Amino acid sequence: MTPVPEEHTPVDRPTVDPASAAPRRAGDVVPFRTALRVWFGISLQTFGGPAGQIAVMQRALVDDRRWISQRRFLHALNYCMLLPGPEAHQLAIYVGWLLNGLRGGLAAGVLFVAPGLVALLALSALYVGLGDTTVVAAPCSPGSAPRWSPSSPRPWSGSPGAR
Repeated sequence: MTPVPEEHTPVDRPTVDPASAAPRRAGDVVPFRTALRVWFGISLQTFGGPAGQIAVMQRALVDDRRWISQRRFLHALNYCMLLPGPEAHQLAIYVGWLLNGLRGGLAAGVLFVAPGLVALLALSALYVGLGDTTVVAAPCSPGSAPRWSPSSPRPWSGSPGAR
């Protein structure tokens, strides 16, 4: 049997274990529960910038699970880069929509922003609960990082200023 070229490989050939798969709705490429678990896992790993977020999505969706082809992923990424707004978030919503329709796009979009939302809510609750800005602002201020100056002792030398 000859291999099918990638441009003709359909997106609906996921690698899913049939024994653990939940029942599929008509139009779902992968079981929705499985997709939710994967999007939740991606969301926990993508707290940061768009380059890292896109790389995590590519590894999880294209390389590991093969739910979408590399060509289709890059085509979607190029399209999202042309649109105004956060490209990584748009890409997550689009791939979620491809895999599970409207509910997949909504789930991927919500789960993609969930870690940042939880972090901001936790910091807000800490601030409101303590009622003092110094407790919350101290770890977040630019001056809180340890600084090194030429006159300060170096941890690798025994005396200040020694080289």
